[in-house]
Amino acid sequence: MSDIFIFLKDLLSFDSQHPLLFTQFNFWAFFLLVFAGFSFIVRRRPDNRVMRNAYLFAVSLFFYFKTSGLFVMLLIFSTLLGWWLGIRFDALEAMKRGATLKEQRGIQLHRKWLMILGVSINLLVLFYFKYAYFFTDIYNTLFHTDMVVVNHLALWANNFTGTSHFDATRIILPVGISFFTFQNISYIVDVYKRKIGHVSNILNFGFYTTFFPQLVAGPIVRADKFVPQLERPYHVSRRQFGIAIFWILNGLMKKIILSDYLAVNFVDLVFEDPTFFTPFANLSALFIYSLQVYADFSGYTDIAIGVAMLMGFTLPKNFNSPYKATNAAGFWKRWHISLSNWLKDYLYIPLGGNRNGTIGSYLILGGMLVAVALMAQTTWVTLTVTSVIGALVALWILRPAHRKTMSTNINNFDTMLLGGMWHGASFNFITWGALNGGGILIYKWWKPQGAWVRVVSTQAFFLLMLLADIIWPCPALNVGAVWTGVICVGTAVRYLVETLLTRDGGSHRRALALHEALVKAWNIFLTFVFITFTRLFFRAGSNLPPAEANALAWNTAKKMVHSIGSHWNIDTIGDVVNHYKGVFIVFVIGMIIHWLPERWKRTYRILFSRLPLWAMAVVVVVAVMLIYQFITAELQPFIYFQF
Repeated sequence: MSDIFIFLKDLLSFDSQHPLLFTQFNFWAFFLLVFAGFSFIVRRRPDNRVMRNAYLFAVSLFFYFKTSGLFVMLLIFSTLLGWWLGIRFDALEAMKRGATLKEQRGIQLHRKWLMILGVSINLLVLFYFKYAYFFTDIYNTLFHTDMVVVNHLALWANNFTGTSHFDATRIILPVGISFFTFQNISYIVDVYKRKIGHVSNILNFGFYTTFFPQLVAGPIVRADKFVPQLERPYHVSRRQFGIAIFWILNGLMKKIILSDYLAVNFVDLVFEDPTFFTPFANLSALFIYSLQVYADFSGYTDIAIGVAMLMGFTLPKNFNSPYKATNAAGFWKRWHISLSNWLKDYLYIPLGGNRNGTIGSYLILGGMLVAVALMAQTTWVTLTVTSVIGALVALWILRPAHRKTMSTNINNFDTMLLGGMWHGASFNFITWGALNGGGILIYKWWKPQGAWVRVVSTQAFFLLMLLADIIWPCPALNVGAVWTGVICVGTAVRYLVETLLTRDGGSHRRALALHEALVKAWNIFLTFVFITFTRLFFRAGSNLPPAEANALAWNTAKKMVHSIGSHWNIDTIGDVVNHYKGVFIVFVIGMIIHWLPERWKRTYRILFSRLPLWAMAVVVVVAVMLIYQFITAELQPFIYFQF
């Protein structure tokens, strides 16, 4: 009897060391029990959607409790706030009927302030848990103080209960807070703008905000796409069942065979101490990390989509082979699509989009630049920031015809800056966002330019980097000179070949077609290298305590750049490849699969879904056995859990 009691206690209690992860047996045992209960409800009461949704709402709260403990109360608070505001918005809208014009304006103002209040509360909660250390660090640096972050919620809880159960010395980030906060903000704004009607039943709304497959790491589900599914009867066709199983297996293989294996056996080792490894190993770790982070995050999304599909719900596509992108802007239309769309609709467009700039546009950019200059406390950073601000002001005054374009570019850059900050509360994430924003702006400038402008500009930039490296020799400028040299040569060769092939009226059609294919491959390669370089700042700050992230991340980034830009011993390349042979083989296979044509991938998904159940079961068993061979000693948490 005591053993049963202990088992039930362990089952129903929160263990911070063993959260429910898609890669753990405990999660699949949990899901089988949940799905059994779900199947009983939909078969016994197929028309009772409220009971089905209420059941999934309850198990989703339990899932979050097993993942984050008492932070489930925060999720419940966020859910109740969004539900009440939605009802209130539509109630006030109904009051406008028959009201005088003055009364309508007052009601609309009331609705607007409620919307601002709802969005502000969600953002304040997010800022408290995620950015308290970040802003405290800035404050201490600027005013030379030594303020310490205190968890006031823990203090209040201890005072209320009369105990010291909660640790008030540090703030722990709730798992998935960025995802469910953004999801609730989108609902509040969409109901306010009357894009959708409110969800009156708290059980239905609670299910929408807490649906466990996507709760802690996305994709970010929009109410207008998911709420209509709440009233749909349960139906999963034979093909949908097969596709769902495929997505689950695909996600598990991405996570365990690609992501975890590459991380444990190579990437984590190099990032732990870059100076211990050769320049080639450091550069390889960057490229391999690009595949690791993609396999990790898209693997989670695949599993979430498959699990949701088994229960009759459709989650949005979150990845579309992002390393097939031919430019930085295209990459963000393929990577974390739900976040990119959210930032476009709820940040970029409200800032002015491609129409104009707003006060917020300039405050965000100016505030970030000033904060970076003050935090860096180095002359060259201060001069750079001052020069950028001065150049922007001069362009604004002297080129009034280009103000709209400037505003659009600033809005784009602000969106990427805040997108970087969404990922983490440290300057390395802001740097990562700024680099991506800069890449998008360079592409927007590059796209309409003619061949000669492109050739001359790349040559000029290469010569500038080369001259800087000669005057102030350092590893970072070495990297810059080599990379701009590669771009310079590639650009010149491209347009030289195009000139030769089109000189006689374009009669070399096959050669032109081959040339276009090579140009596309070249652009994909350049984009992949650029995105990989930005990952240096992304990975350097991951999995670090907020209080330590800034210093440690920058030190790691500097060490890796120093190593990559130092003298290369060609003889050591073979040694690294041979020593980590398995890692490089897995990396190459992973990239080949990633670059396969989409129609090929669609074909083998459909073929799998059409297999007889016995054959599908055989494939599942073989896949699970293969996955088991790659399981590391300690299962790795999903990277995006920290966001």
